[in-house]
Amino acid sequence: MTDTKFTKDHEYVRLDGDTATVGITDYAQSQLGDVVYVGLPEIGKAVTQGGEAAVVESVKAASDVFAPVSGEVVAVNAELEGAPSTVNEDPLGKGWFLKIKVKDKSEFDKLMSEAEYQDYLKTLS
Repeated sequence: MTDTKFTKDHEYVRLDGDTATVGITDYAQSQLGDVVYVGLPEIGKAVTQGGEAAVVESVKAASDVFAPVSGEVVAVNAELEGAPSTVNEDPLGKGWFLKIKVKDKSEFDKLMSEAEYQDYLKTLS
């Protein structure tokens, strides 16, 4: 069973066993506008919760994508390099950025649930 959590920086993380799939939320992609470039980390790179994990650039801005959990990058979505607009079209599905082998699952437990994230978004408008 997978469980999805969210960060205040608008990343989502979907945990399946000890592997976390990371991407940006629908809110984030809508704020960015048309995504034109995604910079992905090397497989094997160690990432720290809150540290830079990837880069996303749009016609409006460039933004860091932060690691919601610490661990080792075990996969990247190479399809985004040729089709960065996938992030706009399906941010919570085919538009994922990377997968992390989670070092400490307690970090995941401290992130926001979908309901908490939706409440957080209401404070931003």
